[in-house]
Amino acid sequence: MLEKERAYFSQHHSMFVDQYFGKYVLIKGEEFIRAFSAVEEALTEGAKRYGLQLFLVREVTATKERIIDIPALTLGILRDNASRPSKK
Repeated sequence: MLEKERAYFSQHHSMFVDQYFGKYVLIKGEEFIRAFSAVEEALTEGAKRYGLQLFLVREVTATKERIIDIPALTLGILRDNASRPSKK
């Protein structure tokens, strides 16, 4: 899911950094829609335009990859290898 949008973001990353560093870009398919100052603004606009269709909102940072931080894992509250109940 969102392969086209992620590829478009990656291909145009240097341009986004030059023009929109620190902002949030809204991408649908292979089209840049607009940049926003706040993630909430980008998500609201995406929802208005596309409803339940998929669209990408990504913060423009120096790196192309998105860093995902899950505090519960970092703090040890959850473990990524937690055992699951077996089916009987």
